[in-house]
Amino acid sequence: MMTDTPFRRFLVYGGILVITALLLLPFLGTVNLFDSDETNYAETAREMILTGDYLTVQVDFEPFPEKPPLFFWLQSLSMKIFGVNEFAARFPNAICGIVSLMMLYFFGRKIYGHRFGLLWILSYGAAILPFFFFKSGIIDPWFNLFIFIGIALFIFYLDPEKLRRRLPNLLLSALFFGLAVLTKGPVAMLIFILCLMTFLVLKRFRISSSVSHVLLFILVLALVGGSWFLFQAANGNSGIIREFISYQVKLLSSHSSVHDGFFGYHLVVLLVGVFPASVIAMKSITKKAEDTELQRLFKQWMYILLLVVLIVFSIVNTKLLHYSSMAYFPLTFLAAWVWDKWLDRKIEIGRWQVVLIFLIALFLSGMAIVFPLLTDHYDWLLSKNFSFIGPFAAEALQRDVHWSGYEWLIGLFLILGVIVASVQVLRRDWSGMLILHLVVLLFVYASISLFTERVEGYNQRVAIKFYKSLRGQDVYVNTLGFKSYSHLFYFHKQPGEDDDSLERLMTDQLDRDAYFVMKVNKKAMFLERYPELEVLNEKDGYVFTVRRAAPIDP
Repeated sequence: MMTDTPFRRFLVYGGILVITALLLLPFLGTVNLFDSDETNYAETAREMILTGDYLTVQVDFEPFPEKPPLFFWLQSLSMKIFGVNEFAARFPNAICGIVSLMMLYFFGRKIYGHRFGLLWILSYGAAILPFFFFKSGIIDPWFNLFIFIGIALFIFYLDPEKLRRRLPNLLLSALFFGLAVLTKGPVAMLIFILCLMTFLVLKRFRISSSVSHVLLFILVLALVGGSWFLFQAANGNSGIIREFISYQVKLLSSHSSVHDGFFGYHLVVLLVGVFPASVIAMKSITKKAEDTELQRLFKQWMYILLLVVLIVFSIVNTKLLHYSSMAYFPLTFLAAWVWDKWLDRKIEIGRWQVVLIFLIALFLSGMAIVFPLLTDHYDWLLSKNFSFIGPFAAEALQRDVHWSGYEWLIGLFLILGVIVASVQVLRRDWSGMLILHLVVLLFVYASISLFTERVEGYNQRVAIKFYKSLRGQDVYVNTLGFKSYSHLFYFHKQPGEDDDSLERLMTDQLDRDAYFVMKVNKKAMFLERYPELEVLNEKDGYVFTVRRAAPIDP
């Protein structure tokens, strides 16, 4: 076994940097930002730069009390460097991907050693959803990373063998939890408190700590996580704080018919979205003892974190794909733990796991094969009159989106690769697990490269092209009947004192033309309600209209 030297660690971190950058950075800005989260956050960062106000989070130049500012600061910095564009909006998460894998290796090596750190990187990096989110412009990757680092350092604080590093670990833990609060809000502390309470119950409230340590933890957390709120209060913006708190409560308790889902929604999301780690991790439920107290603590906390995230977001009425993304860390940890023990022949990968891996791979490959075939032969799909295909979707399917005809090959590649890997795993050949993860990684990379641009073409491209065509003109731009931030970001709306509320634009005499975009399923209703609207064009499920300005008296 190679000695764990600084040079080897340098090679690993350098390898993570180079390989991850090569996977995440190319073509990062080739696809338009997706409504509504990506355009929402990018627009907030753009308006920070435009107004020079980096303290107030705003959208459409109005206070936006739903999120703290840290992620928008990162996006603003990126836009200062790369310009206001898609690449800049997504670049912070690409950096987050690099840092996340470095932290997995750092903690994995500290707990189990060099090999485990590498296995954790592969388990996490090859999973579907983590890879996808690192190429997006949403908040969650940084939010999850800060929480995970905070929890990991807190576990190190609990380790009785690290007495000299206890207080620094605790203070750093509080720092990262504070950063998580500054990124997305107090849900970070809710997750930690629920995990801590569960741990305390299991330990019968017997842990080695002190009142002074607890107070120091709270102090650092309050100073870092509460800094933005304190600045807001000091500037007389206490109303924003009240609205922020009200939104957080509503977020956890309200019901959204748009983002509805069944109770086990996130269980299915994690099973398929964190494949193959989700299946491999199932074998981690075992009585095998750990060698050190730190290993025992860390594994216990990963179980607790996984269950807390699953339970909390299964109870929350609104179901969104990224809500359970915090579970990616513990799930891939447990998968790496099984992989590590399997290599040492201390655990067997069950045949039922291999079958489940094959079935999920078959489902994913089937999706990759069927989706381009169905969308490229939309006439057959429309002829079946499926109830889930509404007027807008029917128009969307007929859009001019180019398919080469060879996209199905990546689905075939996945299933054939998984078959080869499964045979090797059943033979207890170490290459089987490596092949499995590399095949899935390449499948995910190819799928994102091939499908994302085409999905965006079906979904919104024609509307964004319309917003861009109006950029720089002295006009109003808005949407009718659907929530969007794309018109703000791609039209490059400028700050001003004019009231551009929908009510005024539809009732008052206008000083300049007002353009509106609606979806075809709402066309009849809005044209009847607003007869002054002039239809300019109707394409790909969108209807483009204008209300003309009042003529200027000679």
